[in-house]
Amino acid sequence: MRPRCSVVPPYLLTRLAETGPELNGMLAGPATDTLAADAAMRSARRERAYWDLGPIEPGAQRTISDADGQMELPGAVVRREGDDDTGDVAADEAYAGLGDTYALYRGAFERESLDGAGRPLLATVHYGRDYDNAFWDGVQMVFGDGDGRVFGRFTASVSVIGHELTHGVVQYTADLAYEGQSGALNEHVADAFGAMVEQHSRGQSSEEASWLIGEGLFTPNVRGDALRSMKAPGTAYDDPLLGKDPQPASFEDFVVTEEDNGGVHLNSGIPNRAFYLVSTELGGNSWERAGRVWYDALTSRELTTDASFSDFAAVTLAASTARFGASSAETRAVGDGWEAVGVTPSTAR
Repeated sequence: MRPRCSVVPPYLLTRLAETGPELNGMLAGPATDTLAADAAMRSARRERAYWDLGPIEPGAQRTISDADGQMELPGAVVRREGDDDTGDVAADEAYAGLGDTYALYRGAFERESLDGAGRPLLATVHYGRDYDNAFWDGVQMVFGDGDGRVFGRFTASVSVIGHELTHGVVQYTADLAYEGQSGALNEHVADAFGAMVEQHSRGQSSEEASWLIGEGLFTPNVRGDALRSMKAPGTAYDDPLLGKDPQPASFEDFVVTEEDNGGVHLNSGIPNRAFYLVSTELGGNSWERAGRVWYDALTSRELTTDASFSDFAAVTLAASTARFGASSAETRAVGDGWEAVGVTPSTAR
């Protein structure tokens, strides 16, 4: 059964559930309910009929459904490919974000949807009541509306939509196991391509981009910019209720833990910063050189499902050498990026 990949890490929701009653009892309930719903979803068996994606047709094939505050998926279809706006902000943002993700993969990497073969893009909005998360469940994207006090609607962030759909791309390529270092790489790849989806949709260069994942999800009540910062892991938020962003930016600060599938959301900050450094050292559009190397590595068949950071670094160096040359600026930048975060490429491959 495929892992369910959520954009809000469990440690943040746990912090909110535990400290919420001290500051405001209204804040703990949604976080507690979200954690319970996430746990139930991970253990649920999906009905076979739900996996029927229908006929494959050329081009983007988006379908947006509305759960109407319930937790039954997929919900009622409200918009299909080519339909006009619905007037529902969440449904229309989801439709646009799926399109932005398709556009990056098709335009920059010649990839036809998540599986490379035109797989339909499915999403459900208005999932649950005050649900504080968005996730990829192996079949589709699902968006909560947030609790309105800490989190707003999860369709508001294009980087989140690109992040979650990229878990689907990983599923069809390297299939990185969702635990430990391979799980952190799974989260990292989702963040890197989520950031590129946002930059591509806005026409932003590496220098112009914020490199924030989930910018705009927090309400004005929160002292924070986003869920994560690829530019400066550990600085995305610092709030009395949520605490300080705990992501490390260097391998010397790697967090050893049994929680969060071995720290997959925490330790992704290390390769995240490496990708940011490679992109900004090269300049221009991140998807044209740094992103191309990362995509080549992801689809190279050289990555094992249990790949370590060192393994991934080695595969990106090999991918850059194959595409740009061993003495190229691109390959030097890749080496510099991994060195800066304390990751030594593996020599046993």
